[in-house]
Amino acid sequence: MANSLFRTKKIESILSQGSDDPHGGGGLKRVLTLRDLTFFGIAAILGAGSFSSLGGAVFHGGPGVVILFVITAIACAFTAFCYSEFASRIPVAGSAYTYAYASFGELFAWIIGWALIMEYSIGNIYVAYSWSDYFTSFLDKVNLHIPEYLSTSYMEAKHAVEGGSTNADELAAWSKAPVIGGLRIILDLPAIVINLLITYLVYRGVRESRNFSNVMVLLKLAVVALIILVGGYLVFSHGLTFNWTPANDTGVKSFMPNGFGGVMAAVSGVFFAYIGFDAVSVLAEESKNPQRDLPKGMILSLVVCTIIYILLTLVLTGAVNYRNFDGIGDPLAFIFEKENLNVGWMQFFVAIAAVIAMTSVLLVFQMGQPRIWMSMSRDGLLPPVFQKIHSKYKTPSFATIITGLVVGVPILFTDKTFVLDFTSIATLFAFVLVCGGVLLIPRREKEQGRFHIPYISGQFFFPLIVAGAMVTAQSLSRNYFSELFNFDFSGNDDYVKGKISFMDAATPNISLVIFWLSAVLLAILAFIKKYSLIPLMGLITCMYLLTGMTKSNWAWFLSWLLIGLIIYFLYGYKKSKLAVIEAARQESMTRF
Repeated sequence: MANSLFRTKKIESILSQGSDDPHGGGGLKRVLTLRDLTFFGIAAILGAGSFSSLGGAVFHGGPGVVILFVITAIACAFTAFCYSEFASRIPVAGSAYTYAYASFGELFAWIIGWALIMEYSIGNIYVAYSWSDYFTSFLDKVNLHIPEYLSTSYMEAKHAVEGGSTNADELAAWSKAPVIGGLRIILDLPAIVINLLITYLVYRGVRESRNFSNVMVLLKLAVVALIILVGGYLVFSHGLTFNWTPANDTGVKSFMPNGFGGVMAAVSGVFFAYIGFDAVSVLAEESKNPQRDLPKGMILSLVVCTIIYILLTLVLTGAVNYRNFDGIGDPLAFIFEKENLNVGWMQFFVAIAAVIAMTSVLLVFQMGQPRIWMSMSRDGLLPPVFQKIHSKYKTPSFATIITGLVVGVPILFTDKTFVLDFTSIATLFAFVLVCGGVLLIPRREKEQGRFHIPYISGQFFFPLIVAGAMVTAQSLSRNYFSELFNFDFSGNDDYVKGKISFMDAATPNISLVIFWLSAVLLAILAFIKKYSLIPLMGLITCMYLLTGMTKSNWAWFLSWLLIGLIIYFLYGYKKSKLAVIEAARQESMTRF
């Protein structure tokens, strides 16, 4: 059984199954150019992360969160090279799922496919909530008001009442909501409606989605550029640059007022801002020249968005003291409010930009998930109906409808905080496996017109990098490693008083212990096997970002994986096409 769990698919088989014919045949339409793919990448990346979760990230890390954006961008850049290598070799739909099938085997492919549901579908729930917030804010500015109980999720209103929140909108939603059969009717209607509209657009076809996305990206970039220019000018003209070195609790001014630990506490929000660049690889089967254009599209969109994020963060933390971003869901509009920079007309433009930005994110993610399910169905891991292609629109019709339901139904009973943490950890996990997968596939000869990940031997470089990182960590904190491996929590008042458990107190140490042990092991393997440096760096940086995840993040993620494994063993393990081929081969051998 162990061997069958790690059975891999040959790349030749994947290509034939994915209809690599440029004319499309019976598969998807190949209509996307390099510009389209780059715009799709920008559309996916530059959205809810910049317009919503950026506020929480700034509150935790202060101006120093810029450093985390750079670290995350580097991790994503190395990962983008790995995605590009796979996309060049396997230019079909499926993204990390398909790549894992070719390198790690079926079980890991299923795990990745299941985890990607968290990135694309569940991540879109957060985007839908954020879209609703900005949309209702925009309507308020033009004197149109949606009742609070129809623009707030039930769980957010419930938590606001139970937690003694001062959020007027959420409290009003609870108090003013109509009651039927003892149940308060509270739902985020705009989030539900936009999900229905986006699902319909994706169902109709990739050409229509492409044109819509390209227009939105151009408008979004124009407005974001205006925010940076106007906000940046006012920061310098008003002499607000002192906000970049705010005083911490002890009165010491610092670029990182909460230390590097505070910066790392923002990892979920910062990483969520980058979720989406890998969605470009899902569109491989609809690209005119995937081997050339997919890698360029991913890397170009990543570079553009990283520059934008750094500039936006500097504008935010310069305009307003970082402490004022506590609980702010619309940070880009917040800095132009009366008590801050006081530019009323900019608030209006920000509201428009946010609605446009998050509409484009919804579109790209809603396109990605059906194509992953389609790939899983082709392999027999999901029922055949998931690979059904609409005869007229040439889109995975059934999978698109199911995606709309997976996004739409949870909107009725979840909230933003839960969805944000749930999504980031799954995406990082997928990135780790993609980078690791590149290390396992054999090197190939260079081919004209196709992307090849540059080979830089990590035999000596990577061990030196790991050793240098360990020396740096120890030099910055003399007791770093002694404290890391010391599980004596007598100095932890919350633990001593019984307010938190052993695991709550130990989780940060345990995650870092695993990280450093893994880094040393990878350094040894790199020296022995002469692994390529770029995927090694992608793997280690993504693993480091995972150390910023909390215990509850891991608990929910592992619970989700457990559900997925149950489904796999009940259906996919036996129905897998590789399992069918293997069974036929064994039967043939038995006969003879």
